[in-house]
Amino acid sequence: MNGPTRTAAVLAAGALVAASAALAARGRARRVPRAAGRLSAGRPAAGRVAAGPGADTAPRTVSVPRTGRALPVDPGPDAGSSAPPPAVCAAPGAPPGGRAAAWARLLRVSALFTVPGDALAGAAAASRAPNRGTLAAVGASLCLYEAGMALNDWADRHIDAVERPERPLPSGRISPPEALAAAAALTAAGLGCAAAAGRTAFGTATVLAGAVWAYDLGLKHTPAGPAAMAAARSLDLLLGAVATGAAHPDAGAADRGRTGAPPPDTPRAAARSAARGAAPAAALLGAHTLAVTTVSRRETVGGSTALPLGALAAVAAVAHVAARPPARAPGPSAAPGPAAPDPATVLLAAAYAATAARPLAHAALNPSPPLYQRAVGGGIRAMIPLQAVLAARAGSPRTAVPLLALLPLARLLSRKVSPT
Repeated sequence: MNGPTRTAAVLAAGALVAASAALAARGRARRVPRAAGRLSAGRPAAGRVAAGPGADTAPRTVSVPRTGRALPVDPGPDAGSSAPPPAVCAAPGAPPGGRAAAWARLLRVSALFTVPGDALAGAAAASRAPNRGTLAAVGASLCLYEAGMALNDWADRHIDAVERPERPLPSGRISPPEALAAAAALTAAGLGCAAAAGRTAFGTATVLAGAVWAYDLGLKHTPAGPAAMAAARSLDLLLGAVATGAAHPDAGAADRGRTGAPPPDTPRAAARSAARGAAPAAALLGAHTLAVTTVSRRETVGGSTALPLGALAAVAAVAHVAARPPARAPGPSAAPGPAAPDPATVLLAAAYAATAARPLAHAALNPSPPLYQRAVGGGIRAMIPLQAVLAARAGSPRTAVPLLALLPLARLLSRKVSPT
């Protein structure tokens, strides 16, 4: 199987998972009458970019009164009554749909299209063609990403009961133990996929899983939250590079003439060499994630013009650096002077900047919660053209083009299932 075929197979596997889940949820939703009294569009809790928070302690029923967290509430005329508040099967305004729709919403399946590109961009940045190790990395990334989403809602279940009662856990459509069990099972599945690519890939995935759980369970609501999320996304790209390199230790032979160094001859050495080659791309993806996560921390309240403006500056800087060719290793065959930018890479960088910048500019002009949420959703989707830029920058346009084709699919499904 040649390089383009492998790339198409990897993308098809990731896209099939996302599309089938979303379409199943959509079909189930059509068979259920629309709930009356729909609340306003969901207001996500802070920091929902690549991993998440969660739910409550009651399995299928929750108390809708908004209590706790020292938030001012109106007790109402029956505050003195000793009778407990009635439990309901679904919060008023909960989106229609059955169990499949609830799980699709919990796992934010529309955001899955942003995941396979991490591994493919990592493989390209490491000067490797996609192989079985890349496929294993994509599987691990998808599982760990969804584990973070389930864990996100589990950890934020009390906050969501106040801010987003229509979410699957506060509305009672999915119980907290189910969400936590799904997070644990998906984490185990992700580590199993990574183990198939070798010890180095398994170690990288273990660190990534630790970062996801640490973010969801503690770091998200601290000043270190955006940096932790950025580190997780960078590790996801490095996982693709490491898994691809370990699967083909002799794949670095093509670099012999460029660097003058012999290719690594063991899987571990090849994985380390691939990680070093992909480090600049991982840093760019992490910088973008840092900017988007910083904005997402205020998406339920808005109010700040500085945050989207700062994210706009970060997007411009990432696009500028990504459009430039990577530094060439010194050697007798190296041409003097800086390399000219590749026109295709420049166009892809412009597409990335446009995807992320437009909703951020709207949020800067009107820093309301709905526009903040759109800016975060746009920032999540912008990871797809960024991954395409990173692949093209590394000299792999055959990977970049199929990646870019995922963007309209992600945009279409985000209208059915919110990515935040």
